[in-house]
Amino acid sequence: MCRAQGDAVAGRRWRLPRTLLLLLAYVGYLLLGSTAFWALEGPVERQSAQRLLHDRWELLANYTCLQGPALEHFIQGIIQAYKSGLTLQGNTTSLGRWDFVGSFFFSISAITTIGYGNLSPSTVTAQIFCIFFALFGIPLNLILLNRLGQLMLSGVQRCATHLGEKLHWTCALVTGLLLFLLLPPLLFSAIEGWTYEEGFYYSFVTLSTIGFGDYVIGMNPDRIYPGWYKNLVSMWILFGMAWLALVINLCINLLENSSDLCQCGKKKNKELEQELMDSNKNCSPRPDDVENCNSKETKPEGTE
Repeated sequence: MCRAQGDAVAGRRWRLPRTLLLLLAYVGYLLLGSTAFWALEGPVERQSAQRLLHDRWELLANYTCLQGPALEHFIQGIIQAYKSGLTLQGNTTSLGRWDFVGSFFFSISAITTIGYGNLSPSTVTAQIFCIFFALFGIPLNLILLNRLGQLMLSGVQRCATHLGEKLHWTCALVTGLLLFLLLPPLLFSAIEGWTYEEGFYYSFVTLSTIGFGDYVIGMNPDRIYPGWYKNLVSMWILFGMAWLALVINLCINLLENSSDLCQCGKKKNKELEQELMDSNKNCSPRPDDVENCNSKETKPEGTE
């Protein structure tokens, strides 16, 4: 019995705290993702680098009048112009990223913390303004998303009165999937020329605020975009982020509830073990009882 109690105390002593376990799971998940991306994207990157060097040397060999430093300077200028939103179209350049509609879309991507990276302010004045604009805009965006999430949750709860507890969450998830993840790729395929998979990838990366910047709407200079297109996508981003935040909160609640159930189960098991230990302790004979029994057995017959 004492040994069992010692083992229980030792188990409590060496048990890892929940925060450390969560941190280990987090780091392990990051290592898993790092290994997968390294294995999938590493070979493609090396092939692209080799192809770029081959094209460079082939260009210099075919056009001997070109000099290496001048060519590299020209290439860097093209890259910088592309980052600023300029592309060559014959003898002209394309504009439109910093018009009012493009600036509105940039403002949305800034305060929602998506940050595609395809467009950024280049002047010092605009950079300083962007700092203060995001400083006050990000909290305002969080407040608005929280409010929109509450309205969506209240709508789901109203549906619960008619559909039941299980069906109303199913209805909310299916409706959100259609409006924010499954149907928008069809629009992107029609206007941007992407495949459905690329449109779905862009939808999730945008609404989850990952914002890699490899796919961004309104970037193809060979296409003519409707005036309402970026405004519609901006509203889709706002409501889609609120819906996705609601889904993420639901998943977090499910995980926490499952963890609480596990903790309750462990607690009940400990209580049962403790009760068994107490019952064994009460049932075990005491030394006085053993001595009395021995004295009764050794007592001669006929004596009292």
